[in-house]
Amino acid sequence: MIGYVTIGINDLDRARGFYDPVMAALGGRRTIAFERMQFYGAGDEAMLAINTPYDGQPATVGNGSMFGVRAGSREVADAAYAAALAAGGADEGAPGQRMDGFYGAYFRDLDGNKLCVFYTGK
Repeated sequence: MIGYVTIGINDLDRARGFYDPVMAALGGRRTIAFERMQFYGAGDEAMLAINTPYDGQPATVGNGSMFGVRAGSREVADAAYAAALAAGGADEGAPGQRMDGFYGAYFRDLDGNKLCVFYTGK
């Protein structure tokens, strides 16, 4: 149902340096790019885009906002989480079982946006 989501960032090149290894760990890669925007995707799944705001104002973090990115396994979630921290991200919850059938790892990107890399299944 969702085609893509955008995450506001303040420095596109810096953000690419963060998202490239995180998305690669999830099997994603750079797809469409524009002057102020970079999309990431894997096959025909929904895409994630990072972008500087259209209005030219600084990107800000939403209180209570979080982006969930599906992982194909617990190991993939672990690898994406490790890549995020290695690229300068901040820990918001180490990988682990959160509830029956839901395994998640939480971190913030370089602009403070919160993401969860998750796997559903046993």
